[in-house]
Amino acid sequence: MAYKVKIEGNESFELAKECVNSVFLSTDIPIDSNARTNDAGATMEITGKILTAVDGDPFDSTKNMALWSMVPAQSKDCYRKVTVEQIVAGITKRKYVFSNAFVVAYTERHGDEEGVGNFTLVIKQKKDKMAGLVVEGGYAAE
Repeated sequence: MAYKVKIEGNESFELAKECVNSVFLSTDIPIDSNARTNDAGATMEITGKILTAVDGDPFDSTKNMALWSMVPAQSKDCYRKVTVEQIVAGITKRKYVFSNAFVVAYTERHGDEEGVGNFTLVIKQKKDKMAGLVVEGGYAAE
């Protein structure tokens, strides 16, 4: 199983398949609601490893996530298109597209023994762009 994560904006980048460990998607509905509300949102959490680029390996794209997380809200580039595909045995099991995603939280953890860091990226879809959120799956991977 592998994950393809592509983040598009002023500086587009993809995460290496070896980096991503898990993806968690949730629909956010206000708790105090007694009925379905128009205030629903969507959150995605992506976790993985920060691998060291050695011997001609591609540049560590996880650095670009850290930089994106620091883009101020006043900048148009704080909103980006994020596409995540879960591929199992050549089949795209799930494909999520957040057309206007912004970073809610980004963390990195590094240890002095493992040599591998870990990251967690939490994004949300902009609420007035919920119609642009796509969930697909069940077809051959490209």
